[in-house]
Amino acid sequence: MSAHHFSAQIKHALKQNLIPGLVLQLFAIIIVLSYFYLPQVHYFFAHLTELRQTYGIAFVFISTALFGGFIPFLYLWFSSSFKQNQSIGLVGVFYLIFWGIKGVEVSFFYELQGYLFGYENNLATIAVKTAVDQFIYSALWAVPSISIAYLWMENSFSLKQTQLHINKHLFTKVIPVVVLSNWMVWIPAVSIVYLMPADLQIMLFNLVLCFWVLMLAVLNENPDQDPHSS
Repeated sequence: MSAHHFSAQIKHALKQNLIPGLVLQLFAIIIVLSYFYLPQVHYFFAHLTELRQTYGIAFVFISTALFGGFIPFLYLWFSSSFKQNQSIGLVGVFYLIFWGIKGVEVSFFYELQGYLFGYENNLATIAVKTAVDQFIYSALWAVPSISIAYLWMENSFSLKQTQLHINKHLFTKVIPVVVLSNWMVWIPAVSIVYLMPADLQIMLFNLVLCFWVLMLAVLNENPDQDPHSS
């Protein structure tokens, strides 16, 4: 892929996700403001807090599997976005288990952030958490691991076929585009997430995740056809 083509791909990804990203940020802001200023919404979130405290990791796994896995899977299924050679049942199980595990991972990461930097809602704390979240955890681990997992799914869970796509092109062209698109959604989104109390951060994360999983599926809808390109 030429530098011009790569630049064009980045511009396309950013343009494609600008408006949806802004809408999502507005939605997240409305949720947070409703939590702080509307008693009915606060009561609803208080109930979610009780569930989180009662069921712990099980609640995190199920809720993230629902928002990150089941809902996007249903949308993609009804919109006929899966390849003909894909087993819909296996893809559905993948979505549920993969995003359930990721939800647990993110929950532990949020707890680590809280342990290291505290839970204050001041600008400095939120800025540090957002920077660590997006420029270390997300860019170096979350996006690459998710991209490779999706390659495995798109290649019918064949390790041999997946390995053909894990090359220089993936890490220097494909993943950077996904990271930049990811930042458009998640830099402002996690800033809002970290405003919420600790037990509710994962729930706001799940709402944003539902949109992001669909966006990731669109970005990976037309994977590179030549696995040996560099």
